[in-house]
Amino acid sequence: MRNLWLFISKHNAFFLLVFFFTISLIIFMSNNSFQRASVWNSSNQLVGKAYERANEFRSYLSLAKTNDSLAAENARLRNQFKTSFYDESIQKVIVKDSIFKRQYSYIVAKVINNSVHQKNNYLTINRGSKHGIRKGMGVTASSGVVGIVLNVSENFSTIRSLLHSETKISASVDGNIGSLIWGEGNFDSRFAILKDIQSHLVIKRGTRVVSSEFSLFPPGTNIGYATESETRDPNNALNIRVKLDTDYAKLQYVYVIINLLAEEQLSLEAQNKVE
Repeated sequence: MRNLWLFISKHNAFFLLVFFFTISLIIFMSNNSFQRASVWNSSNQLVGKAYERANEFRSYLSLAKTNDSLAAENARLRNQFKTSFYDESIQKVIVKDSIFKRQYSYIVAKVINNSVHQKNNYLTINRGSKHGIRKGMGVTASSGVVGIVLNVSENFSTIRSLLHSETKISASVDGNIGSLIWGEGNFDSRFAILKDIQSHLVIKRGTRVVSSEFSLFPPGTNIGYATESETRDPNNALNIRVKLDTDYAKLQYVYVIINLLAEEQLSLEAQNKVE
């Protein structure tokens, strides 16, 4: 306390100046409405700017939570897509009873590790067996196809990316089905090759390439678009260069696809191997 009084007495001239300046400012503002309004407007503007900056800072800190919320909302909306259902129809003469049953559902997951510059690339996500994920499930992003679930632990899963020498996806261009592969002589993460398309077909540049009904993905899931085509295959088939929709280097969230009819299909097909 003694030091405080010593400090005040040492700088009493400054404090007196501040005191008298404040008093004069108050008197001036009280007797002059224009200056009073100007001062209040200026202070309100300063306070408003301060609140705006504080809100921007809080928004920045909450970006991760916001992204998680948006990804979850996207998954919910994907579960309502028409492609997530199949049409179980019964048609007798002119009577048609159509019932849509859910075939696909989606689990949102965050990418916690990713590679794009290797010959065989993988992703790791923060969802595993306790969340319902199993080996062999398809994985997409908001832009399109990503890859296939390879290994699963309780809380994590690894995904064999489309950018992998052993990944092969059944894809369609203009209704013609072929096999999409990556890395055949070129390890550019932006492009893949659609093989086994009939050589007599003319595929225009920019034609969309999507997953076919024979893939792990809902039919029509985006993959990319054709950029050029050439015939190199020994069987005289057409190879089409495809510009991929997904930017694998920027993946943050993915959607693991659960095919609700997969078990029934696999069980039926397994009977063919026994016979």
